[in-house]
Amino acid sequence: MASYIDSNLAAGEKVLYRTRKSKWTFSGDIIIGALLLPAFGAGLLVWLFGYLRYISTEMAITSHRVIAKSGFISRRTVELKLAKVESIQVDQSLFGRMLNYGTLIVSGAGNPQAPITGIANPLAFRKAYQEATE
Repeated sequence: MASYIDSNLAAGEKVLYRTRKSKWTFSGDIIIGALLLPAFGAGLLVWLFGYLRYISTEMAITSHRVIAKSGFISRRTVELKLAKVESIQVDQSLFGRMLNYGTLIVSGAGNPQAPITGIANPLAFRKAYQEATE
């Protein structure tokens, strides 16, 4: 099964940088799942939903645009042409800085801000965007 990003690339468009949610953002799911495991396998459901959230969230910078997609059954996508992105903000908590994850807020011309939480290595994403636009 191809990823959303790979299946929606235009002719001649290449992925320059790709990222997902940080595995650290699922530590709560892992702990709750372990506590609920003896309760008739309810912990397995918590782990399954956490895993589905992990595999269904992806972000990429391509040669033409910034793409963010989240959701497994219902889907939320943000796609902005590189020239239309006004800013990419990075918000990191203390733990986010220590464990290298954070929230990316992509702002585009005429577009509301699009926050994507729990992204692995957000500073590398912002740097890849800067390199793609130079």
